[in-house]
Amino acid sequence: MTADDIRRLCALLYRHTGMIFGESKRYYIERRVADRMAATGAQTFPAYLAHVEADGGEVEHLINIFTVNETYFYREEHQLSCLSRSILPAIVQNRKPGDLVRIWSVPCSTGEEPYSIAVWLLENWPLVDAYHIEIIGSDIDTRVLLEAQDGNYGERALARLPQEVIERYFEPLRDGKRRLIQDLRESVKFTAANLINPASVAAQGKFDVIFCRNVLIYFDDASRLMAVNNLYDALHPEGYICLGHTESMTRISKRFDLRRFEDAIIYQRPGKDRDG
Repeated sequence: MTADDIRRLCALLYRHTGMIFGESKRYYIERRVADRMAATGAQTFPAYLAHVEADGGEVEHLINIFTVNETYFYREEHQLSCLSRSILPAIVQNRKPGDLVRIWSVPCSTGEEPYSIAVWLLENWPLVDAYHIEIIGSDIDTRVLLEAQDGNYGERALARLPQEVIERYFEPLRDGKRRLIQDLRESVKFTAANLINPASVAAQGKFDVIFCRNVLIYFDDASRLMAVNNLYDALHPEGYICLGHTESMTRISKRFDLRRFEDAIIYQRPGKDRDG
């Protein structure tokens, strides 16, 4: 691929995902593009790019191979602790038993994060059965959503879970993997969503809590602000959002309030809207 080829591909990826790639990632880019060229039979990069522009389905395949899917159960566990100890009690104090509480994990990759939320609440929040908890996992990568629905996980994904939790919620080891029990697989709904597309985010509905961790670091300032504004709109007033430990909402937008809880720093949409 020429330098111009790299620029054209990176512009296409940025336009569709908000993620930033460039010449410094040439090897990473060329390897993935070569896989898709082989799959489509394209002999040259210009021929492949023409195919991408003519076939919306190939855009999806291209996005799928460029997304980063590093995840495991109970990642950044302190935020899960904050969810059960501080966030959910604050949310339900003005609600009655049986009311709906919606939690969104985006991006959810292969499902470890939304399933972690479900397992954690069963293990650590005594009121979990008193409310209608709806957990949605979303990702731009349609391939990983299928893996998430299957719920099969290897040793590395499960490494941070206590053994008794593994035994309680996962089927016995087979072919080096364990499968999440059916009740839990059915407790999480998976959907495709693009954080920089307002319509795509709005289609998910409104949430009380959003986990959006370790994805904004791949965006530039413009796409990061676009994603954050879409997430703001996806939250109910006074709803909460959890970012990754290297991410700071205060550097992106002034629309959220910073909340310091016992276990974690979380951001909250205020009850009254503000610009910024």
